[in-house]
Amino acid sequence: MPVKKYKDVVCRKWLPRGTKNLVEKDGRKFYFCSPACKEKFEKDSEKYTKLVG
Repeated sequence: MPVKKYKDVVCRKWLPRGTKNLVEKDGRKFYFCSPACKEKFEKDSEKYTKLVG
């Protein structure tokens, strides 16, 4: 079974697993490598959700 990876939509790093730095928006979960990336997303989520397919 393949390992699911998560991509931080702010800094674009691949994360090997979900983290506690998580935001749920519009029924989707977004994971972040650090609290700083999470904070950037929360300040301007529209900018980053447009980057996600």
